[in-house]
Amino acid sequence: MTAELLPSQSARTRKIIVVVVVMLGLGLVPDAKPVWPSSCTLSPTHAGLVFPVERIDHAWLCRLHSIIDDGTTTNTVGPIRVALSESLYRYLLDRPPLAAALIHRLGFGVYMSEFRGPGRFWGDDGAGTKGIVELVYEDPTSRMYVLEGTHTSWILPDISGEAVVFLRMEVVRDSHNREAINSTMVAYTKLDNRLLSGLVSLLHPLIGGVAGGKLKKGVETVNRLGLAMRQNPEHVLSKATEPPVLSDVDVAFLRKALGGLPSP
Repeated sequence: MTAELLPSQSARTRKIIVVVVVMLGLGLVPDAKPVWPSSCTLSPTHAGLVFPVERIDHAWLCRLHSIIDDGTTTNTVGPIRVALSESLYRYLLDRPPLAAALIHRLGFGVYMSEFRGPGRFWGDDGAGTKGIVELVYEDPTSRMYVLEGTHTSWILPDISGEAVVFLRMEVVRDSHNREAINSTMVAYTKLDNRLLSGLVSLLHPLIGGVAGGKLKKGVETVNRLGLAMRQNPEHVLSKATEPPVLSDVDVAFLRKALGGLPSP
């Protein structure tokens, strides 16, 4: 025989249910963590480049595997030359909000970015794509990222999905013996929308073009920033010190880095 709830208990139960429903609607209740199989494998070779996937944490490895194995498109961009020294390139790579602020202030784009935790940040390229980027692994020559976001455009219906990006960095010298970085990226994209995924044979050129174009534009925009730093470091520094004020640490680093650049 089922026990009946007292009026006070019934009211309290209804309140709890309402709170849970509201929290779910606002996204305040964390999703349950997926249960991965005990063993996940991932090829170390991507677009002819070898990455140390054996060093990735098991939970990350399984998530990368799920995206790559069931991916919708694959894109390779590069190598693209970026006119930045290794120290500047890595500093900006570790601080996307700083890079976005400088790009915006110099009129190279309308990127926005915010830190959302260690190795995790939110980004918006100002052209319909926004989402969360998480650093999975890094070493002196390689990085691996997981992205989760959305893209809105007039060509395609709204797209949401995940991506895995492998980044390979190579320090080189340009014709003036200045340090530069060759960047190569391999990206695997997995769409959430089953209908779009089912039409991948028809939409692949469009979706692949969007993904590849975004990666290429991002690297080329960073290269424009590097060229501006070399050609007119005083102007870049003046933009960096305009309000809203950047952190003292970032400004101090830029003063030292830009002050030490050779004359163009």
